[in-house]
Amino acid sequence: MTREELKEKANDLPLAPGVYLMMDKTGRVIYVGKAKKLKNRVSQYFQDTAAHSGKTRAMVANIDRFDTIFVSSEFEALVLENSLIKRHMPRYNILLKDDKGYPFVRLSQESYPRFSLVNRMADDGARYFGPFGGRHETRLALEAICSALRLPTCSRKFPRDIGKERPCLNYHMGRCDGFCRGELTEEEYTRRMEQAAALLEGKGKKLIRDMTAKMAEEAENLRFEQAAALRDRINAIKALSNKQTVIAGICADTDVWGVYRGAGKSCCAVLHIEDGQLTGRETQLFSAYNEESEEEMLAAVTSQYYLPRAMLPREILLSADSGDCAELSEVLTQRAGHKVWVHVPQRGEKAELLAMAARNAREEAERATSAAERSDHTLMTLARMTGLDAPPERMEAYDISNTGSSDIVASMVVYQGTKPLKSAYRRFQIKELDGHPDDYASMQEVLRRRLQRATDGDEKFLPLPDLFLIDGGVTHACAAQEITAQFDCHVPVFGMVKDDRHRTRALVTPEGGEIGIDTNQAVFSLIGQIQEETHRFAVTYHHQKHGKNALRSSLDDIPGIGPKRREVLRKRFGSIRAIREAGIEELSSVLPQPTAEAVWRHFHSQQEQT
Repeated sequence: MTREELKEKANDLPLAPGVYLMMDKTGRVIYVGKAKKLKNRVSQYFQDTAAHSGKTRAMVANIDRFDTIFVSSEFEALVLENSLIKRHMPRYNILLKDDKGYPFVRLSQESYPRFSLVNRMADDGARYFGPFGGRHETRLALEAICSALRLPTCSRKFPRDIGKERPCLNYHMGRCDGFCRGELTEEEYTRRMEQAAALLEGKGKKLIRDMTAKMAEEAENLRFEQAAALRDRINAIKALSNKQTVIAGICADTDVWGVYRGAGKSCCAVLHIEDGQLTGRETQLFSAYNEESEEEMLAAVTSQYYLPRAMLPREILLSADSGDCAELSEVLTQRAGHKVWVHVPQRGEKAELLAMAARNAREEAERATSAAERSDHTLMTLARMTGLDAPPERMEAYDISNTGSSDIVASMVVYQGTKPLKSAYRRFQIKELDGHPDDYASMQEVLRRRLQRATDGDEKFLPLPDLFLIDGGVTHACAAQEITAQFDCHVPVFGMVKDDRHRTRALVTPEGGEIGIDTNQAVFSLIGQIQEETHRFAVTYHHQKHGKNALRSSLDDIPGIGPKRREVLRKRFGSIRAIREAGIEELSSVLPQPTAEAVWRHFHSQQEQT
């Protein structure tokens, strides 16, 4: 379908809730979304794309057709969207890792049932719990539960292997009651497996209450050995809550979500809180920087995370309003069989927990992001802001420095990517001005000489950059662009504008358009660094040149002082003041005695006259 046909079809949609599926020319679903009003949401994709993010523009460019599914409420749209994302794994949706990373615990339905880890549920009559976090953490949790209830974890098959061999090491270590010996009944085994299942379902408190009542009953009936065994198992179950290896998704009361959108990688972190204690953490990294806002990321990730799960917390804290809090609360409450409250706390201890989750997300993203990824992300963002077709590989920045009409100089600083290329730095002495300072004319002279050298094939001024950055505002940028136009040079020119506190705040085009860079910390830091480095290089050269000229003019009238001896004095003393304060003995260490006396008399006779 053409763009106009897609736009017409979108405008014909009703103002009703539903789900839309964007497809490419091959019929593959590349994006799934939901909307309260399908017409308004879908038609936005085919309006002016200038307001779209880069990712959205790329997605729209690949749309050949779209389909819609109408539902009766936002609640149904949320559930259906998640189901379709899981089925189609669309390229432009935010996707959690696949089911292999979220295992289920399977409890077989047979005589002497056993636990096992599987990737997905099957319709085989077995009981399933989860999905939980990583396989390693889930396996540790399962082993801890079996150890607390003294259930077997060996490979023996019951009842086939009962009484055939001696008990394994777990029995002698007190981690298993040795059901292979035949002294414990199948009913006892089944009872303990049900207790383990209760722990997996998050019913640990109820299980402890029931076992405590049973222990008291056994003690009252003078069956102290059985009561002692129950006491040990109760203590072992209580100890599980203090073990960080036990995956918190098994028995979480509160989940706390934090999001960090970093340079190169973004991360979502969820902290699991049980009885006021942090019992675990899960993180999900996204390998590329996400253009979606924090709210959009949370809306996508939380629904994918919770909707397939059997066990759910009672409270979910989000760092930003995803727009689906009410709908997600409703669907999770129906699935869990108890109230699940999804909300955004604004203050107090819960807000502090959100800050902790955000720190966890940041640390994980920063740890996993390489320096190269940060650099690539910064340059890609700069290219998007400035309208470049590709990230700039080479940038040149210019600044003018002068004291009145004397010693006017300019600096050219080169950045290769995000790093200064000091071997390519160049300095210019302004030659064409007639005794009066003019920053605009100075900048034009510098660029004219720089581009002429490149035109002449001077390798010191090749290659041309991808971007010219000029210290100054619109007028400076216009002056520079006049010169690039004379050389038919199509390198973009931008001025670097400072605020009242002398900090870089924006880039400005020769046409007067301003690009705010303070909203992106990485680009803001890079441009600020470039401007400061350009200014430093210009001022340093100006001071050196001004000092040399001052030294030259002060020594010109002294007999016996020529260019060579002026240079010797400059290297030895560094400034006119130091030469003036030096004695004859110090001066004679670098000059012949008569010349040293002449220099001393020159300055001291001036002082006497003064």
